[in-house]
Amino acid sequence: MRDRLAGAAYAAGWRLVRALPEPVARRAFTAGADLAARRQGPGTRRLVANLRRVVGGEPSPELVRAALRSYGRYWLETFRLPVMDHPAVVAATRTEGVDNLDKAYADGRGVIVALPHMGNWDVAAIWTIAHGMPFTTVAERLRPESLYRRFLAYRESLGVEVLPLTGGARPAVEVLAERLRAGRVICLVGDRDLTRSGVEVDLFGERARMPSGPALLAATTGAALLPVGLWFEGEGWGQGIGPPVPVPEQGRLRDRVAAATQALADAFAVRIAAHPADWHMLQRLWLADLDPAKKSGAGGGG
Repeated sequence: MRDRLAGAAYAAGWRLVRALPEPVARRAFTAGADLAARRQGPGTRRLVANLRRVVGGEPSPELVRAALRSYGRYWLETFRLPVMDHPAVVAATRTEGVDNLDKAYADGRGVIVALPHMGNWDVAAIWTIAHGMPFTTVAERLRPESLYRRFLAYRESLGVEVLPLTGGARPAVEVLAERLRAGRVICLVGDRDLTRSGVEVDLFGERARMPSGPALLAATTGAALLPVGLWFEGEGWGQGIGPPVPVPEQGRLRDRVAAATQALADAFAVRIAAHPADWHMLQRLWLADLDPAKKSGAGGGG
């Protein structure tokens, strides 16, 4: 019953946000973000604790408010993108490092685009497809199932091939490797490990855990691994495509994956530090927060 109610609530909200005039919807989401900043609930406290690592001290109230507004904008655009003018969205997206993507794609080895939880992934998807590179990604199964299927249909309507993280006809990693060997593009979010069996990395001077998937696929298929950062620029969007992350060719596979994942973490850190307000990390990420026995002074509530 709870799942059905939640699914119905999301569906109703989705329809309402699309139906509202854009300025009205934007004001509502901004007001909600400002309220969250004042209330300092668990999600906001976790965001503050994470930003503490990024800025090397207590984040200012202005940064916290901006970060919550950025997160609210992501959800507003997620709900409204189906009715937005996609060519106008592409035109309002400024991209750095397009040559890195074009060269990797032209090499024909397949391309792994790895992103942190920044900016708006769906805008990046629209830009990538408009750039002539349809891609495959993986989605975590959300609850309720109706919500997962709604997001699945939404992203497939953008032209994205979406594989379920679990419960698919074939393991997602097999299909991803197949796509890469065919010279295609895959996009994976790579800054938060959902399995608790990822790779330990140094991130902003403290140990964290990131998923091994992007580096593992690069090491086993020979595909290029490109780190990408996303952010908001005024009413538009910005994205930076970095050069390929080096993946060692010699040594044990585990060590090669660990080295490439650390290089990916370093590239993410540069983008996050440049645009901290657009890093939407409201969950625990560092080992000190995941394991109370490793608690450090850098942590916080949440």
